Amino acid sequence: MNFLKRAILLLAVALVGCAAPQGEPAQDSLRGLTPLGVGDDTLARRTSPSGKTAPRLGDPSSVRTPFDPIPLTPMDAPMLASRSVVPMAPPVDLWDRIRRGFAMPDLESDLVRDREQWYSSRPDYLYRMTERSRKYLFHIVEELEMRNMPTELALLPFIESAFNPQAVSVAKAAGMWQFMPATGKYFELKQNAFRDDRRDVLASTRAALDYLQKLYGMFGDWHLALAAYNWGEGSVGRAIAKNQRNNQPTGYLHLNMPMETRFYVPKLQAVKNIVARPLAYNSQLPPIDNHPYFQTVTIQRDIDVTLAARLAEVPLDDFKALNPSVNRPVILAAGTPQILLPWDNAEVFQANLESYGGGRLASWTVWVAPSTMRPADAAKRVGMSEADFRSVNAIPPRVVIRAGSSLLVPRSAQTSHDVAVQVADNGQLSLAPEVVLKQMVVKAGKADSVASIARRYRVNSAQVAQWNKVAVTANFKPGQSVTLYFSPKAYPKSNAAAQAKPRAKGAKAPGKPNTTAKAVKR
Repeated sequence: MNFLKRAILLLAVALVGCAAPQGEPAQDSLRGLTPLGVGDDTLARRTSPSGKTAPRLGDPSSVRTPFDPIPLTPMDAPMLASRSVVPMAPPVDLWDRIRRGFAMPDLESDLVRDREQWYSSRPDYLYRMTERSRKYLFHIVEELEMRNMPTELALLPFIESAFNPQAVSVAKAAGMWQFMPATGKYFELKQNAFRDDRRDVLASTRAALDYLQKLYGMFGDWHLALAAYNWGEGSVGRAIAKNQRNNQPTGYLHLNMPMETRFYVPKLQAVKNIVARPLAYNSQLPPIDNHPYFQTVTIQRDIDVTLAARLAEVPLDDFKALNPSVNRPVILAAGTPQILLPWDNAEVFQANLESYGGGRLASWTVWVAPSTMRPADAAKRVGMSEADFRSVNAIPPRVVIRAGSSLLVPRSAQTSHDVAVQVADNGQLSLAPEVVLKQMVVKAGKADSVASIARRYRVNSAQVAQWNKVAVTANFKPGQSVTLYFSPKAYPKSNAAAQAKPRAKGAKAPGKPNTTAKAVKR
């Protein structure tokens, strides 16, 4: 009998030891659980709602037997609301995937219906716009899903730029997401002589989603966040405060906003409605596979844009569409270490690059201007025609190049090194308006010198000497022609006025000079 009792007891213990603990939470609900690392001597650490962590191994309170319950972390209402049931069937295409992620409340207004009518009555425009988006849309949707953001936001570049990464507004906003220069710098988008990350597909998308998350955190409402993206957070904040003072509603539809911002969210809502039900709006969306369009490829050396496209076996326009931040004919590896290539062409590029036997990859390098100079003088210094020099460096007319500017110039056969990181990542082209000076020719009087002429006309003695190719201490012969230059503001209204300036006591009046004047550029 005792033997039977002992056998039953041992069997019960064995069964308990083999049983899985009941109530084990799902893997994605173990908040704060750190996996046990290989060779780690600590238990997996759990963080309690109060922020306290479990004790380390060796503390008697840390030892858990099979009979101890697994602590569970409660899920509050917002957490439950953010979770969705994942459909068993995968998305049919990327449009289907976008529809499944819609999470913003719909906006109902006459302006929405007006924009629906506008887009649906222009099927060719809508198709071109959506066709252009196929290069970028998958990446944007991926980024939104990783941040648990509404996928409607993937449609925002339709409103901002029609998915054109080269778009520039009259206010100087640039790129697919239309960043102003200052806002771009705030979100760490580099803007230098060789690239503009406001146009970069990866960098600008990251910055735009960072900004939208920031705005949603400020206002707690996606429609207000979008209004702030368009109008500015300060403007939206002031409009809300004004309505609060007047005991008026503070929703998007109730704020007093500029017409552009008033149409902004209705435009997005209209595009969302068309994407949700294209047939209802007599619209056609081009098929876009639920698959990455591009992948990143690391480059180790400076390389010409045309050569990179040729090695990737990609049309030049397609290459530029994926790498729109590169605004010069060469990619500087120190500043742009990665390029984007169509998914199937990345391996082609790597193979062709390894077998390339054409010598150097880049035919351009960077020259830093040692002093302020005219473009014609700089072009002559580097052995280029002025037209080519202006074209490759995008130098407009009637400007001078300031000292320290970084400019592209042909790479000589003796130059084998690539552009340094400091120049490639921070080089700037600094220009100043070309000052148009007016020339005046005067006749020197008796006892006139460089110094006396300079004093009389309030100019620099060294400049007078330079303009007339004489020494600073030189004297002029009576009646000798003396050339002077003035800015339009400083040009004497009349030579008589210049001659009427007070003279030192005892000084002789100079002879009355004759003058001629003409405008010259300096």
